[in-house]
Amino acid sequence: MLEERAGTTGPNWTLAYDSFEPEQEGLREALTSTGNGYFCTRGTLAWAEADGVSYPGTYTHGGFNRETTIMNGVPVLNEDLVNLPNWLLLELRIEGEEAVDMSNVELLSYRHEYDVRNAALRRVSRFRDRAGRETTLETRRFVSMADMHQAAMQWTVTPENWSGRVEVISSLDGRVTNGGVARYSRLEGRHLDPVSPRTFGPEIIALEARTRQSRIYVAEAARTRVYGEDGGVLDVRRGLYQMQDYIHQVLSFEVEEGRPARIEKMVSFYTSRDSAINEPLTNAGKAVGRYGTYEEAFERHARAWDELWDVCDVLVPRDDRVQLLLRLHISHVLQVCSPHTADLDAGVPARGLNGEAYRGHIFWDELFIYPFLNFRLPEITRGLLMYRYRRLNEARAAAKEAGYEGAMYPWQSGSDGQEETQTVHLNPKSGRWEPDLSHNQRHVSADIFYNIWRYYEATGDFEFLLDYGAEMMLDIARFWASIAHYNPERDRYEIHGVMGPDEFHEKYPGSDEEGLRNNAYTNVMVAWLSEISLEVLDLLTERHRKALSARIGLTDDEVGTLEEMSRKMFVPFHGDGIVSQFEGYEDLEELDWESYREKYGNIQRLDRILKAEGDDPDKYKLTKQADAVLLFFLFPSDVLRRLFERLGYDYEPEMVRKNVDYYDGRTSHGSTLSFIAHAGILAGIHPESSWTRYMVALESDVGDVQGGTTQEGIHMGVMAGTLDLIQRGYLGTEIRDGTLYFDPKPVGNLDGLSFPMRFRGTPLEVTLEGGELRVAAQADGLNQPVKVGVNGTVEEIEAGESHTFVL
Repeated sequence: MLEERAGTTGPNWTLAYDSFEPEQEGLREALTSTGNGYFCTRGTLAWAEADGVSYPGTYTHGGFNRETTIMNGVPVLNEDLVNLPNWLLLELRIEGEEAVDMSNVELLSYRHEYDVRNAALRRVSRFRDRAGRETTLETRRFVSMADMHQAAMQWTVTPENWSGRVEVISSLDGRVTNGGVARYSRLEGRHLDPVSPRTFGPEIIALEARTRQSRIYVAEAARTRVYGEDGGVLDVRRGLYQMQDYIHQVLSFEVEEGRPARIEKMVSFYTSRDSAINEPLTNAGKAVGRYGTYEEAFERHARAWDELWDVCDVLVPRDDRVQLLLRLHISHVLQVCSPHTADLDAGVPARGLNGEAYRGHIFWDELFIYPFLNFRLPEITRGLLMYRYRRLNEARAAAKEAGYEGAMYPWQSGSDGQEETQTVHLNPKSGRWEPDLSHNQRHVSADIFYNIWRYYEATGDFEFLLDYGAEMMLDIARFWASIAHYNPERDRYEIHGVMGPDEFHEKYPGSDEEGLRNNAYTNVMVAWLSEISLEVLDLLTERHRKALSARIGLTDDEVGTLEEMSRKMFVPFHGDGIVSQFEGYEDLEELDWESYREKYGNIQRLDRILKAEGDDPDKYKLTKQADAVLLFFLFPSDVLRRLFERLGYDYEPEMVRKNVDYYDGRTSHGSTLSFIAHAGILAGIHPESSWTRYMVALESDVGDVQGGTTQEGIHMGVMAGTLDLIQRGYLGTEIRDGTLYFDPKPVGNLDGLSFPMRFRGTPLEVTLEGGELRVAAQADGLNQPVKVGVNGTVEEIEAGESHTFVL
């Protein structure tokens, strides 16, 4: 049973389960993962191996490996985020009997708690073994936010009705494979080769492995000690066993009835991708030898988290459930994207660092993740955008190979930025492998452009724009200028052969040609970025503009084409103001939605259902997730109105409602991101409906609404999207001409809402209460005044001052 309880610093800091349920363990492992923005480990039982109930997994940014699978005689190449050696392993043996696990003891009580504030895991198990001995075992663990290379576990063993000898087996296991996603089971899961185990003195064991193709060395070292009731280190007998890819120590000692013994396993984690190291194994062994006790390390870890909560917490005092889930989402976002991440060559895996879904690849989910970070920890966004910049040459090569100019980023990216989208995927409904054409989602390049510009607007980081951002943006614009073609009959520019965010439509029914014509989302984004490209050029000095143009090959003709595209992109419409998802969408067949709901219940993945029936989703007016309507989410109404009018199309106030109504009835919401977009759009149209969608998104990972997907990795986009919806959707945050505007919506239980944010270097505290919006600018001696607008009123707020707007 899922339970929430109040913490000492406010309500709902703890996610807790009060029973052990094997069928739920995979989900709970993902939700209670511990990470620090460098590496992350699933919340698995310490003694568990991959057995169909538990799935231990440790992952680090950039830890990719590419392997080939022979499928029906055809080589299929895939790159995966590698499951790295398991550092968790601790086992307990009592009087020489088999090690304790959930299958050989009677559980008398059980508690699995996740401390959201400190991303720390605690389990308390009270059990009776086959000899009638009753024992309480409390286990705690964290991955340090203070020391990026440190993790720690603490066990407290209390014999309740017995005394005797116990053995604790402390292991490092490199025999792991990638096997956390059932539909990938036929793909090669071996990614590690053993290098060597070793010891550093009597207390420390260490293990090094290497990824098979990418040749990344990964080292872990563990120091295990036993402490008595008085806190002193016990003198224990130690035994050692090791193989090429596995090493363990056996610690033997006596325990007395009613007197707890404490076992601490301190762990260090290094890879050959790290900075300022000699080599991973030596550094791991050296580091773990210097670590203090668990409590000392946890104190530093908790202080580091306190600093993050000071700038990231979102307070919703009148809804405890919303409060808990928002904080859970903040915690998970920061475990994947922390200040440690800013110094790494890292993108954001769509499913975080606690599962293997999507093979750990980086998609367009950044679009939903960066807005929360931009206003709180922009240095993290900056570092993540550098992941894209470092792969700019690969994007250029992809464009050139396809016959285009500029930079064409891949739909799925991994280690070096080449296209990692699989060519086939398994349909779990039919058990058949089917072609995958999703690499045609070229809109990812437009999304990256959008992310760079939004980062610049929020931070004013002109140095980044000058050194990196403008180059990416203009080369992306050059790609769109080359893939678009002018249709003289329409006097419009068109884009063919692409897919939109929908993903249910890969091509026209019965066609052998991949892609669609004039996806509305893509075309409108391209019209917008064409105009912004001209603005970027105007921001540069003449010297920088000439140098950059020469470096990337930007010509006056291309600039002229971009100006024309900003006015003449074709946008398909049908009916009364309905934006067609793509050209020809209105000619598709309607689907009998009710019959499919009645037959299948959950029809979020209609594409799999239809294909399993031998049908074709390309035939129907259906949508996996927000596509055309996503435009109304990403752009404020005044921006979209100006954009459509610049293109020569009418934009009526009712257009938003009409399009949401039309597509809502034809959308399966097969991605939880879809609920985010629809909730954001509906905030100003139908607040009650918006809040209902919002709660679905907020509960989606905890409740595993997609039926088993969360255990494969949390959904970073929806978690960060629920946070962005508070600031952007419900408080109506928007930046125009260097002014931060708010337009609060009367949605949900948000009275009393408050949160910190940072706008162009100035820390702000925003509070919504009693029909008033208060914005306070903090004073630290460095901050500039900020302009804040509400309801047509713009105020300049000096550092140390505040202003209250009456709504």
